[in-house]
Amino acid sequence: MVDLLPSRARKGRGAVGRPAGRFDDTWAAPVDDGWWRDEGETPARIATALMPDAARKVITRNTSPDVPFDRSINPYRGCEHGCIYCFARPSHAFLNLSPGLDFETKIFFKEHAAERLERELRKPGYSCAPIALGVNTDAYQPAEDKLGVSRSILEVLQAFGHPVSIITKSARILGDLDILGPMAADGLVHVMISVTTLDAGLARLMEPRASAPAKRLATIQALAEAGVPVGVLASPMIPGLNDQELERIVEAAADAGARQAGYILLRLPFEVKDLFTEWLAAHYPDRAGRVLSLIRQCRTGNLNDTGFGRRMTGTGPYARLLQQRMARALKRHGLDKPMPDFDCSKFARPLAAGGQLALF
Repeated sequence: MVDLLPSRARKGRGAVGRPAGRFDDTWAAPVDDGWWRDEGETPARIATALMPDAARKVITRNTSPDVPFDRSINPYRGCEHGCIYCFARPSHAFLNLSPGLDFETKIFFKEHAAERLERELRKPGYSCAPIALGVNTDAYQPAEDKLGVSRSILEVLQAFGHPVSIITKSARILGDLDILGPMAADGLVHVMISVTTLDAGLARLMEPRASAPAKRLATIQALAEAGVPVGVLASPMIPGLNDQELERIVEAAADAGARQAGYILLRLPFEVKDLFTEWLAAHYPDRAGRVLSLIRQCRTGNLNDTGFGRRMTGTGPYARLLQQRMARALKRHGLDKPMPDFDCSKFARPLAAGGQLALF
């Protein structure tokens, strides 16, 4: 019988381990070979690897009744923010990589995103509707500082007068205010800033490389002052861990200039269930059982529920109470009104480089 080594947290990383993906035909686990010293030994740091993603198209279509858009762009696959709850983690299993540490250390980027996007927008049959930027993984994760993929996409969208909605938990978005400000003046952009907690300590463990909560609130304020319609996404709400902060998050965001607020109940699809459970045991062993029990109460006895109409908000008394609390908080702070409409009428295909003007 071999002695398995316990999974241990690494500084700056969310996942505690590197479990195999559900499609892998092999499974590996660290074992004690006699050279491991003690639990006080610091685990080795893992460097981030950036790799090109040779996708031929960048616009992804969906027909989900649970989301308010039918097309999106994800500049990156994987996310260095390392949010332990990220519902996109299982997508790394399709690459034969672990949804655990691989998801946050092996990042794929669409190196020709701007060219691919322009080609798709120029197709004669393309019909304009808002594009959501950074839905699966954050468009403003650390790799953006070096690669600028998201900025190149925004430059194309601005040139075409194409509306875009952005979801991020990063203050890096402020580096693109020179684009977002003019687009907002033309009714072409909405931004939602994700604020999961106001507790810096919890944020550091739960989403280790994302902007600190105070910086996210400052980002809301800066966007609002620049005339960019901005809201807050208090998401995910995790019963027994951060859901007690819901009203405070909404209030702080409203004070910073947010015009809208929303939330999503924690989702734990596929490998995320085990990753989150392991993370809870490592960081909050005293409340892990309670948190998992409350999640099951909101998910028909399971840790996840994929049913349309309930997967975002859950079911049962605890979930209904959370919905009621959110409704009251929105009304109290005047955030129960929709964002301004997008102006799709400004969409126009500019003359391509070396192109020819139309005769009529």
